[in-house]
This record gives sequence, C-alpha cells and structure tokens, in this order.
Amino acid sequence: MDPRQLILLALAMVGTWLALGLAGLARPRATRWIAHRLFPLGALACLGIAGVGLGALLGPAGDLVLPLGLPGLPMHLHIDALSGFFLLLLGSSSAGTSLFAAGYFRAGEGTAPGLLGMQYHLFLAAMVMVMLAADAYTFMLAWEVMALSSYFLVLSQHRLPEIRAAGFLYLLLAHLGAIALLLCFGVMMQGGEPGLTFAAMRAAHFSVAWASLGFGLATLGFGAKAGLVPLHVWLPEAHPAAPSPVSALMSGVMLKTALYGMLRVSLDLLHAPAWWWGLPLLGLGLFGALYGVLFAAVQNDMKRLLAYSSIENIGIAFAALGLALVFHGTGMAVLAALALAAMLYHSLNHAFFKSLLFCATGSVLHATRSRNLGSLGGLLRRMPWVGWTALVGTLAIAGLPPLNGFVSEWLLLQAFLFSPRLPHPFFNLLIPLGAALLVLTAALAGYVMVKFYGVIFLGRHREPGLEHAHDCGRFERVALGWFALACVLLGLLPGLVLRLIDPVDTLLLGQGLGRPGDWLRLVPQDAAQAAYDPLVLVAVVAPVVLLTAWITHRLYTGRTRRADPWDCGHADPSPRLQDTAEGFGQPVRRLFAPFFLSRVELPSPADEAPRYRVLIADRLYAQVYQPAADAVLWLAQQVGKLQHGRISIYLLYSFVTLLVMLMVVLR
Repeated sequence: MDPRQLILLALAMVGTWLALGLAGLARPRATRWIAHRLFPLGALACLGIAGVGLGALLGPAGDLVLPLGLPGLPMHLHIDALSGFFLLLLGSSSAGTSLFAAGYFRAGEGTAPGLLGMQYHLFLAAMVMVMLAADAYTFMLAWEVMALSSYFLVLSQHRLPEIRAAGFLYLLLAHLGAIALLLCFGVMMQGGEPGLTFAAMRAAHFSVAWASLGFGLATLGFGAKAGLVPLHVWLPEAHPAAPSPVSALMSGVMLKTALYGMLRVSLDLLHAPAWWWGLPLLGLGLFGALYGVLFAAVQNDMKRLLAYSSIENIGIAFAALGLALVFHGTGMAVLAALALAAMLYHSLNHAFFKSLLFCATGSVLHATRSRNLGSLGGLLRRMPWVGWTALVGTLAIAGLPPLNGFVSEWLLLQAFLFSPRLPHPFFNLLIPLGAALLVLTAALAGYVMVKFYGVIFLGRHREPGLEHAHDCGRFERVALGWFALACVLLGLLPGLVLRLIDPVDTLLLGQGLGRPGDWLRLVPQDAAQAAYDPLVLVAVVAPVVLLTAWITHRLYTGRTRRADPWDCGHADPSPRLQDTAEGFGQPVRRLFAPFFLSRVELPSPADEAPRYRVLIADRLYAQVYQPAADAVLWLAQQVGKLQHGRISIYLLYSFVTLLVMLMVVLR
C-alpha cells in the first residue's frame, strides 16, 4: 500500500477512537454499553493500527502534510519502518488491553465510565500521533496530550489522597521530561537552517558538542518517560494507583514511546552518533535493570512488583541501545544490528507479557479486593483461566525457553559474548561485566516470578474470603488468551520476528542482520558459534526432561515414607504457615541491603492479631527527591512571606523593581 494511504488509514483509526470517546461522553453512566460496545470497537481500531504498522514495515517510507496546526506551520507526518514497528507493537498489544478493559470496568469505580473511555481512547490516539509526527510541534503536542490523558487515567480513583499524590508525581516527572525534549529540539535546530521539521534536523550538520548536548537532553526527556533509573520514581507509584488495563497500557505501550523517541533522535535525527554516547546508556540500563529486579524481589504489593519489573525490562532495552550505539560508532555494523534487534525484540516481548501480567493482576484484584501478596494464595483452583494464562506470562518474563522472553535476552547476550576486541581497552573491561550483570538480572527475574506466581496462585488461600473468588469474564478471557498466544508465538517464531525487525536495522544503521536463519531457527551470527531452534527444544528436549522426571518419580516413590510435614510445633497447621512474600524477599533484602531503606515492624505480645511487616523504601527517592522536594517547599514558604495582603507593600515592590531596572539601564 502507498505510504500516504497508510498514514490516512492511521488517521482514520485515530478519528475512530476520538469518535468512540465522544460517544461515551454522550452516555457517561451507561457502564455496560460503554464497556461492551465501545471498548471492543476500540480494539478493532487497534488491530487496524497494527495492520498499518505491518504495512509500513514491508513498504517504503512516506510523508503527509495536514493543513492543521499553527499559521505557517502545518502538521507534518511521516511513516517508515521505525514508526511502523512501534505502531505494530502498539496496535497488537492495545487490542488485547481494550478487550480486557471491556470486561474489567465496573459501575461506581472512580471516574465516570464515559469520561474514562474518552481519556483512554485519547491516550491511544496521542501515542499513535507521537509515532507519526515529523516535526517538533506535532511531536510535542501529541506528547503532552499523551501525558495529560494518562495522568487523568491514573487519577481514576481521585478521591484517595495517595492516588492524587501518585498522579502529581507522575505529572511532575512527565513535564520535567517534556522541558528537556523542548530544549533537545531547540538544540537540533541550530545545526542548519531554522526549521521545526524532522527533515530539516536530519539534513543539518552538528558539531560534536551540540550533538552530544542534544543526545543528553533526549536521554533525560525520554528516560523520565520510560522510567530509567534514577528518573523512575513515578512508576512504582502510578501503576498501583491506575486501573489494571491502564497499567497494562502504560507499561506495555507508553514506555515504548520513549524508546521510539530515543531511536528517532539518536540514530535518525542525530545521524552520526559518537561511540561513547552508548556508554552512559549501557551503564544506566544495566544498573536500572539490576535496581528494578532487586526492588521487585522485596515487594508485597503485586502491582508494585510488576512496576519495578518494568523498570528492570526498560533497563535491559536501554542497555541494548547503548551497546548498539557503541558498536555503530566503532564501525561494527553487524554487531550493532544484533544489539538493536535484541532491543526491539525485547520491547515487543515486554509489551505482551507485561500486559498479560497486569491484566491478570486486575482479575485477581476484582475477585479478591486485595493487592497484598500476604492476603492471597491458592487462586489457581478458583481462577484456572487467569492462573494458567498468568503462568505463560510468568515463564515468559522469567526468560525461560521456548517463550518469547528468552529469545530477546539470548540475542542481547550473544551481542555481549561474541563481540570482538574493541579499539578502546576500557570498554573491553566492561563487556564481561555487562554480560555478568545481564545474567544476574535474568536469574533474579526468575526468582521474582517464582515469588509472584507461587504466592498468588499456588498453595492454599491465606484468607477465608478467597474461597469465594471467581474466574474472569468472557472479554477478559479472550484478552488473556490473546496475550498468552502472542508470548508463545513470539518465542516459537524468532526468525520471522527478526525478518520484520530487519528493515528497522537497515533504516537506522544501514546494516541488517541479513538472513538470521529461517522462520523457526535463529542464527544471530554464525551457526558454528550459536544457534537456537525452539521447535527442537519443544519436540526433543522437553519430552526427554519430562520422561526423566517421570522415571525418577516412579523409581523413588516406592522408597519414600509419607508423613505429615513439620508443623513448627502447631497442632493444627494453617495456611498462614506457607511461604510468604516477605520470606521470599528476605535473602535478597539481606544480601543487597545497601540498595534498600528498610524497617521491620514486629508485633507486641499484647496484640490480639499479630502481624509482621517489612517496609521497604527507595533510597534514591529518600535521599535525592525528598530533600529536593523539601527545599522547594521551604523556598515557596519563604516567597510566600512576601504576600502580606497590603496594597502599599505591593506598590513598594513595584517601585523598588523600577529603581533596580533604571540603575541597570543607566550603567
């Protein structure tokens, strides 16, 4: 299809979402009509966007100018392989989220359903416009609409003070990032003839200093939106506050708009990156990945756990981008293409398995009215559909083959391990360290997911009310099945996925992976070094493992004496004696104690219902952001003292200001 037609089709889908939002405002309290009619129609529009993205990946780039915007500054739109890939990610992932939302939202839960539907579909439309924008004005307009609509979605339960505080923190970081992006575009306008279009910036010639300043501002702006450590503090607060479909959309899709922006600026608009630009991204990404997974390991709130897991996965994506920039800057084109392909593959994977897990926790929350891991357990018997689909997402995010999470992390590890000696000795020392941190992060992620799934779904229910928990509805089942199927297919067809990613590599690096194997077998560099065949794993290795386990069980079962487990001295063991979330997190909390600010609350002997609590705080927030917030509050209080409410004092301020200005002019 002609690229202009693809852009027009994408705009038609954007118009459809806006029309659905306005239709919801016409009947704002008709919950069933909005949920069961408008959200499924929105899901169909999402599939249309996915089709536009696929067409852009397989076809040429194109432009379109809309007669909208400011006088003399129309809106420029552009579609190419990069925007096509992220449109495919957005459409395919948000289709499942919209279907889940159709069964999730209930009457009387915070914001009126019609207004919430308007905000939700406006959020989707803004993200599409971010990926189509081809000038700074259109990009920043769509970026701000995306931030504001997601802010109001986070504030759905706005009557709760802690949710209002979480929304304010999110909006503050979002606007700090937007200021950095405005300055970034201002810097990129200095390299040639003035112009807000990306084409003018792409044709400009930047000095190393100006280009580096623009890249640094882009990292600050997009890092704040992505949750890159240390700009991550909004993310663990906003996700527990937002409804679960909104959390899925923010984590699965919105964070990827920041990755899209980083790629667009660093490898497209600043088309000659220096190799050392990748070092801070690599360092921040690996540190953020480790930081996120450590905090996920000690969480007792299931949505906060998934929020910190998103910080971990975004860190992995930024580390892959940093490695790609280093390889690209040092002339290692094939390795750069491999690292960039790993980043894009991981972004796609994260969109599906994290959306699946956030939606599953939404179903658990509706069935149990609790996010606290200490109050859950044994839900696989009561919620089998949610439990088995969540198991797929858990295994995928833990990086276990043959699911999708394994493939992208394996590709990134190949880029680390098979890189030749670089011309910079210092960086040669960092390569093994980076590979080790990646492996440690992947291992800890598996540990975290054992905790997440085991405490929620396995064992016996810890609270009496859980025996009345119920499975999800039909819309939610279809959505969870959609996400689970995508996790399986993305893991079983890595060669096909890399063929779709290859045009993006070619566009940004001038070099693709070539033929990374067939549709099934994956050969990132050389089959003699490393290759991965998921079907062989499924057809050969898995049956051998299962057969070995069965034989071992049959041989040793007869020699085992069965008895009741040790009950810690209790005559009547209760479900409270099962492994807890605190117990799972205790080894990590002790081993990595410098990362945490922790406080243990022990029950007193007089407590009728004793509870043991471990409170974990983010050291970066407590030692960096909180002092800054206190300083701003103190400064505001001092400035506030100038307001006496007396007109004579205000006239005196004006008179003194005029005197100072006259003195400056006369000098």
